[in-house]
Amino acid sequence: MTILQGASSARSGPTTAIACHTADSIHIRGADLVGELMGRLSFTEMMFFQLMGKRPSVLETRVLDAVLVTLMEHGFTPSSIVARQIYDSTPEAMQSAIAAGILGVGGTFIGTMEGAAVLIDELLSVPDQLESRASEIARRHAGERKPVPGFGHPFHKPDDPRSPRLFEVALQNGAAGRHIAAIETLSRAVDAAFGKHLTINVTGAVAAVLGEIGIPQKIMRGIAVVSRAAGLVGHIREEQHDPTARHVWKLVNENVPYRGEDNES
Repeated sequence: MTILQGASSARSGPTTAIACHTADSIHIRGADLVGELMGRLSFTEMMFFQLMGKRPSVLETRVLDAVLVTLMEHGFTPSSIVARQIYDSTPEAMQSAIAAGILGVGGTFIGTMEGAAVLIDELLSVPDQLESRASEIARRHAGERKPVPGFGHPFHKPDDPRSPRLFEVALQNGAAGRHIAAIETLSRAVDAAFGKHLTINVTGAVAAVLGEIGIPQKIMRGIAVVSRAAGLVGHIREEQHDPTARHVWKLVNENVPYRGEDNES
């Protein structure tokens, strides 16, 4: 944390606007931690404040909170499984297990919210051509046989139930709806180009609602990382009382036999 400098101090080089301290105070984004923030801001509000440098509105708080809740838990996926395995190996260092699980916050199980956000931004760059640009994007992906970021889900069919709820939370709390309208327009174009219905999945919806509250595309995965870290703590808590790591280890040992060098292809 940076030591508070006098206002008249002239210096060159890097600076920070996030935090500083004196002998008897700590300031974050210009606000006194003890006097203005502790007990007054929720974790979600504090996260937005620290990230964006301004106090969140009701809309910004409700949307960010809904996203954090939505992404926190995905059950037994590689992220939570590896966190449990590493915790079994290093129970004295819970942070190692959480860090290992966080490394799995990738495109397969958290999704492609950044890619979806890029497409939404592309659509909104020329708002009076929304329909035509959406059709162009959808046809391009279909022609190249490439999945469209933010669309499709292996389990939730025909629709991901989380997406409309995220849209509802945003719109009910005063979102302008431009990003939501853009991805819904793209959804219709995707269905037409691919000849079947592909749901707006949760990461597509997350990209849209985070766009509604001004979260930059390049930081969106960080929101998922924060949310999943909390979820992994829950998995480690369960591992402490109802362990699975040794069972998984045993299953691998029993079901992945050594084939021998002579059988290598």
